[in-house]
Amino acid sequence: MKVTIEVDCSPEEARRVMGLPDLTPLHDQYVAMMQETMQNGVRPELLESMVKNWTPMGEAGAAFWRRLFDAGTKPGG
Repeated sequence: MKVTIEVDCSPEEARRVMGLPDLTPLHDQYVAMMQETMQNGVRPELLESMVKNWTPMGEAGAAFWRRLFDAGTKPGG
């Protein structure tokens, strides 16, 4: 027997049902800090440090992000 249940709810409703915390204020603060940093100019050292934090798997992680950014910057992509 196969049973399918379809739930129609917003992401906010799903978050509340699962008891997950609302991280909207934290997200908004993070985005504001990133915008301020970008407006004040990004030094190459800062960008490199940020990318290293995003790549916990070393070169394999860096290659993943490189492919992701390359795919996103290709025309028509």
